[in-house]
Amino acid sequence: MKKFRKKCLSMIAAMTLALGVMTACGASSDSNVSTMAVTGESSRSEVDIAEEAYYETDSLGMDTGYSGEMPQEGASPDSRMQGSDADSQQSSRKLIRTVNMSVETREFDSVMATLEQRVTELGGYIENMDTYNGSAYSSYRSSRSASMTVRIPQDRLSTFLSEVSEISNVIRRSESVEDVTLAYVGLDSHKKTLQAEHERLLELMEQAEYIEDIITIEERLSQVQYQIESMESQLRTYDNKVDYGTVYLDISEVKELTPVQEETVWERISGGFMEDLRKVGEGALEIAIWLLSHIPTLLVCALAIALFIIWIRWCQRRGRRKAAKKGDQKAAVNTDNNTVQKEENTNV
Repeated sequence: MKKFRKKCLSMIAAMTLALGVMTACGASSDSNVSTMAVTGESSRSEVDIAEEAYYETDSLGMDTGYSGEMPQEGASPDSRMQGSDADSQQSSRKLIRTVNMSVETREFDSVMATLEQRVTELGGYIENMDTYNGSAYSSYRSSRSASMTVRIPQDRLSTFLSEVSEISNVIRRSESVEDVTLAYVGLDSHKKTLQAEHERLLELMEQAEYIEDIITIEERLSQVQYQIESMESQLRTYDNKVDYGTVYLDISEVKELTPVQEETVWERISGGFMEDLRKVGEGALEIAIWLLSHIPTLLVCALAIALFIIWIRWCQRRGRRKAAKKGDQKAAVNTDNNTVQKEENTNV
């Protein structure tokens, strides 16, 4: 019984508070709506409503299509079917287009200058660029490269891609399209609902008389304002990605372009022979360049080797002289010994 009484008392208190808020705000037929606006409750998600309306079928049982716009009230089936034409569907959709390309060229500087100029002329911009000017240890082989992230208006993206293919050799290309229409429509619908709630809360704020009601409305206002700003930021991000296509472009400088068509057996043999011959010639040229460019170092090394050889020979000659001198001394000693021996023998 005590628990039941507590539940009853809490329900009565809640009802009394709701009636007090409705009376203070002067709400009549919109009392339920104002109470939901103050407490922040919602019986149904606006995104779900948008999705259901978006895929609503007409009276003939045919799907109206993914048009990117909410059906208007009172629209006839004929007008709705006309609005589902392919052209209108394509124009109203929110599509994010991303392209990845890898190209090669023998004229690196010219291609880079042309690309930067065309990006500006087409109304786009370079979001990111990383350039590598080659290695000092690979002077005989061009190894410069660049990576670019380019943003181009959607209506001019195909033109830019065609021009890239004309001034360079495309070795890889991939493209993806992401349809964010439903997410965009849901966010926009939810934002409009929050804006309406924000305006209603401002009206309630002007009519509120009690401190508790004012505090509750202010808390809800701050929450609604934060959600509106967050959704506006997401919508701006979507708009930027939809309005400007993204191209990830990798550019490499090469001596010979990669053939775009399949080669025959004879072409492969002759091409391989010429490639190997070219490598031999480049290797010989590299050796000659290395020798000529390192002449001072080679001279110093040659001088050091020559001095070392001279020192070795001097040591050898000195050793031979010492050995010969010792031999002469031994021979002289032996001669003296023999003379003394003979004299002793004679005296005896």
